[in-house]
Amino acid sequence: MTKRIESPSSINTFKQCKRKYYYQYIEKLPTISNIHQVRGNIAHATLEDFFDIDISSFSQDNYDFKLKAAAQKLFFQKWQAQGPQLKLLQLHKDQERFYFEETMLMIMNWTNHLIEDLNKIISQKKVSIQEAFQELTPIREQEYKSETYSVHGFIDAIQHLEGGVHIIDYKTNANFEVKDSIKLQLAIYSLLYFEKHKERPSKVGIFFLRHQLKLIPVDEELMELARREIELTHGHTDKSDHLDHYPKTVSKLCRWSSGQCDFYEMCKPQE
Repeated sequence: MTKRIESPSSINTFKQCKRKYYYQYIEKLPTISNIHQVRGNIAHATLEDFFDIDISSFSQDNYDFKLKAAAQKLFFQKWQAQGPQLKLLQLHKDQERFYFEETMLMIMNWTNHLIEDLNKIISQKKVSIQEAFQELTPIREQEYKSETYSVHGFIDAIQHLEGGVHIIDYKTNANFEVKDSIKLQLAIYSLLYFEKHKERPSKVGIFFLRHQLKLIPVDEELMELARREIELTHGHTDKSDHLDHYPKTVSKLCRWSSGQCDFYEMCKPQE
């Protein structure tokens, strides 16, 4: 069998439910789009392009207001661009307005945190808004691949700060906990970065857009977590593509109050 290229998402899916992994990554059955995925894509696209805005005319007196206005405008453009996808969800107008406003608040929360960081740099280093903005501009949406581990991933933001390298992922989650699945995702990003650059990032973390940035240090234990889970996944998935080798894991993730697994009807976990 050809060795499958895994990702943090596929490995976490395998850990959650091997049958779901089979349907999604072996059978490659289509998944069902939902508002949380669509608005997550919109938020990511907004933050990816935010640092490309032209701030050459911004001054010390107006950059706070202008950055907020630019963020709002960019978000609105990204939301409009997803109009056809949003229409397919058949949301009630009130529902779409709710998610629009909620996601806008997330973008503005992120922008407020950025402005705080800019203020610190401008105050401490006595530099212009343009210089401070450039210092905080991350490398964005980079794909990292490893032939050694047969795994790849897309990193939202990489910041080179005086204290080292920070790898950051954006999430619109309501829960601000760095769960095991998130920790594993960050561990894999750290391993991919280390393999390419021959140095560990100093910290990795999640910017919960409803809340704030949470960082954890990168140590050998975190790197070993990534190696172990990648090896365990390949150890199973590289040997067989047969449905019977991918058992169901029946849990609350099969069906919940507001939705169900994309493959619920096919899987029939209740049987």
